[in-house]
Amino acid sequence: MQLDSVCAYCGVGCDITATVQENEIKSITAKKEGTVSEGQLCIKGKYGFDFAQSPNRLKKARIKKSFIDKNELFLPKALKSALLAYHDKDGYIYPSLETAYQLTAWKLRQITSMHSNFSFAAIGGARGNCESSYLLQKFTRKVINSPHIDNCARVCHAPTLKGMRSIIGEGAATNPFSDIKKTEFMIVIGSNTTEAHPIVANKVISQVKNGASLAVVDVRDITLSKKAAYNCVIPHEANLLFLNMLAYTIITEELYNYSFIEERSSGFESYKEEILSDPYANPNFFTQVPGYEYLAQMIPQIAREYASKKSLILWGLGITEHLDGSYAAASICNLAVMTGNIGKEGAGLMPLRGQNNVQGTCDMGCLPYYDPDYEQPLIEGLKTPDMLDAMLRGEIKALFNMGEDIAHIHTNQTKIQKALNALDFIVVNELFENEITKYADIVFGVKSAYEKSGVYVNAERRMHLSQPLISNDLPDDWEVIQGISKALESDKLDYHDSSEIWSEVQVKVPKRFSGASYEKLEKNRIQGLQWPVFEDETPILHLESFRTKDGLAHFRYKKWVLRGMVNELLQDKRTDFYLTSGRVIEHYNNAAQTKESEKLLKRHREDVVLVSSEDADFFADKETITLRSRYGKSNPLKFKVTKNIKKGTLFVSFHHAKSHINFVFGDEADELTKTARFKSVKVRVE
Repeated sequence: MQLDSVCAYCGVGCDITATVQENEIKSITAKKEGTVSEGQLCIKGKYGFDFAQSPNRLKKARIKKSFIDKNELFLPKALKSALLAYHDKDGYIYPSLETAYQLTAWKLRQITSMHSNFSFAAIGGARGNCESSYLLQKFTRKVINSPHIDNCARVCHAPTLKGMRSIIGEGAATNPFSDIKKTEFMIVIGSNTTEAHPIVANKVISQVKNGASLAVVDVRDITLSKKAAYNCVIPHEANLLFLNMLAYTIITEELYNYSFIEERSSGFESYKEEILSDPYANPNFFTQVPGYEYLAQMIPQIAREYASKKSLILWGLGITEHLDGSYAAASICNLAVMTGNIGKEGAGLMPLRGQNNVQGTCDMGCLPYYDPDYEQPLIEGLKTPDMLDAMLRGEIKALFNMGEDIAHIHTNQTKIQKALNALDFIVVNELFENEITKYADIVFGVKSAYEKSGVYVNAERRMHLSQPLISNDLPDDWEVIQGISKALESDKLDYHDSSEIWSEVQVKVPKRFSGASYEKLEKNRIQGLQWPVFEDETPILHLESFRTKDGLAHFRYKKWVLRGMVNELLQDKRTDFYLTSGRVIEHYNNAAQTKESEKLLKRHREDVVLVSSEDADFFADKETITLRSRYGKSNPLKFKVTKNIKKGTLFVSFHHAKSHINFVFGDEADELTKTARFKSVKVRVE
């Protein structure tokens, strides 16, 4: 039997076809008629399905015996009897779902009555479907009456949302991936696309072969650099500097699209005045930066091609996970508007989302400052870093964590562990044991993406409706949330299946999903539909107006601030190393799923530090190294010398928790969204 669904990994959102026999996935392929995959899958999509059938799955609800012992005196008699009927095993008991729901509800009621509703917070991951994300924010806001809801966009594309909305009123990709075939010039910045979004990389490489030109901008040489006409290796924390220099060239050489600016935007003259008076915006600044002098000539060349051709800009976390991530995303929008490279076929903006449903989870309102459909909430809640501070202050006492391993993938793990230990109560929905389950008082084992129905929204706004490939008796995330809600005697959540939730989403998120019924999505299971969907889908945004109140794009300029590596290079005072982190193609995020596939795990069993061949002498007498920053240190790591990294730079993946990579990164973050600076930290090598 063959069943069509959607891949459970990155934001590319490939359509997949599974061959299933006797309730077991035997293989996964993609059909050539698939709109996204076009018959191709990366190694994770093709081989990384083993996790669904892993013997290591969490298959029951689980409660810490120590948590029961701590609360035994206060438990209602009937609940105490139900719990004590189960014998503990390795410090846990495994009760019925109903008993676990009742205990969760009792403890939440106790905490909120003692400390207020605002003592509860929820953090959602983006591996789950839209229906579960919608219910998590509704449960938090309407059942518990707390504003503190966030999701894993806090460690990836929250700055994209903020920056894009400030200029063009919408924080999503403007064009479908298929437009890569129709473009003449591409800039890929802050994205190791072949590793992180391989099927998009295939499309980029194919279009280069068809004659399009490519510029790659990163702090190191990446695989895609080999296909680039312009390979820009820039210093750490120089994204905004680079983007402002592109704009400076376009303005000084009068390459901008005057009629488009006049008809479709406001604020250009003041933007122009600011950029021309900024000494750091002139590309000639790089003539003073040792090792990067060539950029003074290359940046204007890129600007000329971008402005004169039908062009796309693609970016990833190398843009957003910085101090000025939101401003960099806004600067990318400025470039598109001033050149008219937006609102048309083959030209636009493509933020490459991380997980398979980051876009959808944000659309559902799992953000402290947005209700569903990006409406203003009654009360704005705390962002995840602020939640952690509130935990340390004793203001937040309870956490519901749905598929987001904050004890691994967030920065400053020393601080996070203190915050988690300070909580009175932690509830977790998960597929496997991981770092956050170690802290959880109650863990609910839930269905994976390959065992349930639901809507996922990829990086190009394309919705796919998944269907179960195999079956089990575990609950979906939304069923756990609803079970707890009913145990709290709330009537706010009462759904029989995911389609009923989605019908409500169509009403509550009408600007994007009103016409996207389950029936329509079922008919387009392989093709998907791009929101907004009314009668028809909308492949390209901003065709006639921008999604701002007045319909115009609004130019905003942010000056780059001299700091870090660039400042040290100017003064010839380099000390220690600058570390950046990222993915490898075999693994995804905290490797919760991929490590359960031996075909993937055997290719990458540990995180390895890449060091520059120019620094090889420094590492010559070492077998392993430890990376230390002012926030903490890694565990001992192997390293590999490569020519693809410039002197003074280190790169490491973060997939394996045992490496303690995120103990090294600290609280520095994008100043508008508090997305952590994963892409640059100064470290000492020991």
